[in-house]
Amino acid sequence: MKASQFLITTLKEAPSDAEVVSHKLMTRAGMIKKLGAGIYSYMPMGLRVIRKIEAIVREEMNRSGAVELSMPVIQPAELWQETGRFTTNGPELLRIKDRHDRDYIVQPTSEEVITDIARQEFRSYKQLPRNLYQIQTKFRDERRPRFGLMRGREFTMKDAYSFDRDLDGAKQSYRVMSDAYRRIFDRFGLRYRAVAADSGAIGGDVSEEFQVIAATGEDAIVYCPDSGYAANMEKAEARAPSGPRPMPTSGMAKTATPGRSTCEQVAELLDLPLSRTVKSLVLATDQVNERAEVVKTQVWLLLLRGDHDMNEIKVAKLPGLDAGYRFATVAEIEDHFGCAPGYLGPIGLKQPVRLVVDREVAVIADWICGANDAGYHITGVNWGRDLPEPDLVADLRNVVEGDLSPDGKGALAIERGIEVGHVFVLGTKYSKPMNATFLDVNGKPQFMEMGCYGIGITRLPAAAIEQNHDERGIIWPDSIAPFTVVLCPIGPDRSPDVKAAAEKLYAELMAAGVDVILDDRGERPGAMFADWELIGVPHRVTIGERTLKEGQVEYQHRRDAQASKVAVDEVLALLKSKLAA
Repeated sequence: MKASQFLITTLKEAPSDAEVVSHKLMTRAGMIKKLGAGIYSYMPMGLRVIRKIEAIVREEMNRSGAVELSMPVIQPAELWQETGRFTTNGPELLRIKDRHDRDYIVQPTSEEVITDIARQEFRSYKQLPRNLYQIQTKFRDERRPRFGLMRGREFTMKDAYSFDRDLDGAKQSYRVMSDAYRRIFDRFGLRYRAVAADSGAIGGDVSEEFQVIAATGEDAIVYCPDSGYAANMEKAEARAPSGPRPMPTSGMAKTATPGRSTCEQVAELLDLPLSRTVKSLVLATDQVNERAEVVKTQVWLLLLRGDHDMNEIKVAKLPGLDAGYRFATVAEIEDHFGCAPGYLGPIGLKQPVRLVVDREVAVIADWICGANDAGYHITGVNWGRDLPEPDLVADLRNVVEGDLSPDGKGALAIERGIEVGHVFVLGTKYSKPMNATFLDVNGKPQFMEMGCYGIGITRLPAAAIEQNHDERGIIWPDSIAPFTVVLCPIGPDRSPDVKAAAEKLYAELMAAGVDVILDDRGERPGAMFADWELIGVPHRVTIGERTLKEGQVEYQHRRDAQASKVAVDEVLALLKSKLAA
């Protein structure tokens, strides 16, 4: 490709609404152009990156035995009504009507459609296992689309779905996909972690996220440097403390803490470690009748150390809270505690509550909590002596740096990541409500066991940039760069030798199958170099009259601080060796 034939539209400044590095650089490099909130046109330079990502994904999916198809972006509501998701999915599901007033949705994912295909096509156990995938446009009506392609409304995703005879088969299909994903992300040339993840509403424990490591990532990744343990923050277990609970060393006392409603303020006032304080979180669960009217409400009190944060995913799995919970209203809190939030605790309640404490709180002594009296806290609280043992002790919190690893092989570390892939076993979540069955070896109908596997195709370029950039622009890995090599002739219009050498090297690289672009626009060297550093092409060869007279050209990798001189007759071999590496 020659630059004069291509569309290069770089900008000196990023748009004012660009918040993160990837959004700024993709816009400045002319890779995307905003059309509306969370909706972008993929310009030629950006589309080349996306097509390379798609090619790698497609090759490895095909290699794994998956078969590609394409499902409609617009889907009839009837299928989504079969699973209940037409009503249970929130406003992120874009619902539309056609001219006949029939309901449709714009697909955010395709479990319903693929299950409908499977129940029509796979009738016998002899036809299973199967894995079908697509690379297709999706739409989620994000309330606040932001960060460019990181959280847009329209995007491209690879979604695959496996169908098996039984759960063991589904787990084997999952392992095949997990291995394929590792090959895919290895080929992208990005630093990533595969972490144990929570499946959320999907259910089940067989789930992994693939996270690209980036300081600006939205997700916290927990791992142990001394072992293979890795999980996202939702899934990471806070290991139960070892050893018995210490004996009390002080008496319980009601202590004035005027104007100090947070654990941090109380710890500072009393000159005690924040870990001695206990925070109170009040939840509620509602029992409803067949008319969806609340007939009974149960209030729950959760206790965590003042220096810890509640993990909502873990709490949502606790018995009694697993059917759904909410934070209690101020009126409910006052009815049960006799006090507004800020000074709450488990002692002196007006009405009983279900008491659940974190593992750490269950083993500390002489702790501090609210007195259920504005302006007061209770110090020196101890289990058994001052209040009965809790109803339930559980892991309620987010882990923190330095916690012991659940596998017992060291301390935990935390880094930031961007989720770009997710694999999990679905089970029969969709096959049961849609009656997707096959006849087993005994001729009896059985529900298909399913798996689901997604990769954010258009999110990946943004994640790659968040990981690979500097003050000059993007630094692409070779495998997904828009062009792998750029040739920058200096003054070809003034020097026939420069022009001829550039054209010769360009032809040789093209013949060798190298993805090369020749910048024949006639730009000044400074502007030309700035463009390609911004765009992030990893390998640059500069052909100038002075060096050419010495029989040399200049080579510079995008990460190199300076260029190095290379003999003209050796540059092709040099580039081949670097690309092969």
